[in-house]
Amino acid sequence: MTSLLEGAKKLVTRGTDIGARIDGLDSATEAARGRLDDELVDDAREMVDRATGRLRLSAEHTVVAIAGATGSGKSSTFNALTGLELSAVGVRRPTTSWATACVWGREGADELLEWLGIPPRHQTTRDSMLDTGREDNALQGVVLLDLPDHDSTEVSHHLEVDLLVQLADLLVWVLDPQKYADAAIHDRYLAPLASHEGVMVVVLNHIDTVQEDRRQGMVDDVRRLLAQDGLPEVPVIPVSARQGIGINELRGEIAKRVRAKKMTRQRLEADLKDVARRLEEASGSGRTRALSPERIAALDDAFADAAGVPTVVDAVDRSVRLRAGRATGWPVTAWFSRLRPDPLKRLHLDLGADGKQLTGRARTSMPEPTQVQRARVDTEVRALADDLSDGLARPWADAVRRASTSRLTDLGDRLDGALAGTELGADRVPVWAGAVRLVQWLLIVAALAGAGWLGVLAVLGWLTLSQPSTPEVVGLPVPTLLLVGGVALGVLLALLCRLLVRGTARRRARSVDRRLREAVSTVSRELVIAPIEAELLAYTAVRDGLARALK
Repeated sequence: MTSLLEGAKKLVTRGTDIGARIDGLDSATEAARGRLDDELVDDAREMVDRATGRLRLSAEHTVVAIAGATGSGKSSTFNALTGLELSAVGVRRPTTSWATACVWGREGADELLEWLGIPPRHQTTRDSMLDTGREDNALQGVVLLDLPDHDSTEVSHHLEVDLLVQLADLLVWVLDPQKYADAAIHDRYLAPLASHEGVMVVVLNHIDTVQEDRRQGMVDDVRRLLAQDGLPEVPVIPVSARQGIGINELRGEIAKRVRAKKMTRQRLEADLKDVARRLEEASGSGRTRALSPERIAALDDAFADAAGVPTVVDAVDRSVRLRAGRATGWPVTAWFSRLRPDPLKRLHLDLGADGKQLTGRARTSMPEPTQVQRARVDTEVRALADDLSDGLARPWADAVRRASTSRLTDLGDRLDGALAGTELGADRVPVWAGAVRLVQWLLIVAALAGAGWLGVLAVLGWLTLSQPSTPEVVGLPVPTLLLVGGVALGVLLALLCRLLVRGTARRRARSVDRRLREAVSTVSRELVIAPIEAELLAYTAVRDGLARALK
């Protein structure tokens, strides 16, 4: 059903100025939902639906509503225009308890009358059997409504008047010479419709009861009051429905507007612009600001600090030194390093898929953020939201601030997951460490061989047995060179490798720091920046939609 309504809306609005206005207000309403005042947004949505519904109905008919207070002569004016006695006339109490419709040219009007809510028993066709036979072609296509008295004590009458005043294409307000300054009609209807003067006519009825020399002064006074209401261009026509004074002029004014075939669209445009201006006033016209790289960097730094990135980077540095040092150190003492705990293992980081499956842990053992770290995160989030909402109207600034903190409850888990999911690579021993390890073991073998050789020579000397000749190199016995050289070179190589291990650990830590900060940046973008950008996009959509509705 929804898709059919959407299709109908596109069908009646595509390619027209009024259609562009409706589409613009529709887009602005959707984007403003939940951000601007609900009552105002509901009014805009109702206006979109009403305009779309009206355009789907007969374009050959113009709805002209005659409205007025009790005793103003509204119904007698209606009867004078139709030439039929369709509405009861009275002066002391509301006699029009429901809207009555008279249609000039019935074809195509049924659906329009149903949309207006006029029941069949309150409808009359001007060229029906009730007609006197004089069809008024000038009013062909008019749907003339006699509304209930707007000052009726019946609530249902008020509701019906308010509804039909909204739906009518042309409004004819009938004033009584004795009550034309009544605040009830000026404050409730005329002044609020200041933007609709192009679809309004004011009738000063019972002009026959006013002395001729005072009539023009009274008409001028009515015009003065209308100007105060913001309606200086609304025509004021003095009439007497009972004497027939001014009725032809009123009929001619209605006929002229009907012939122009602009009333329906002019009324809808006035309504659309009116609610669009109200939305624009509430939404504001401030420009959105671009995301500052410096502000984003500060937010990422705060998140990284709260996640414990510096702690992890330091652990990676120490872990690489420990593991690489174990691989390249002097084998005789390197095994002592196995007694030292691995910093990353203690944090349950860099366990690998097999390690996590073995331990059953997918989370780290990072310490909780401190109060200072939490305060820094809150400060940077608030600063980012304030920076981006600067210059926006209060509702949008509040929406941006709400969006900036809307997902922070997930921050701890998301940051922990980002750390646990980042490949640290601390367990990868440098390629050159394998060669160093081979050399170290060769030096150990040489030292052991030298020590064994010297031991054999010592035993033979202790047993006073003849000793074989010992080869020498540069005047030193070979077994001594093997022993001393193997130990000395092994220790020296281990010391030299410490420098290489330290450099490797620093490079690995810098690489890990970059990857961890990228992971943290992804979290900050998803939890803070993306919700803020969604609000700014909604704000832009509202501005663009309102610009189309008001152009």
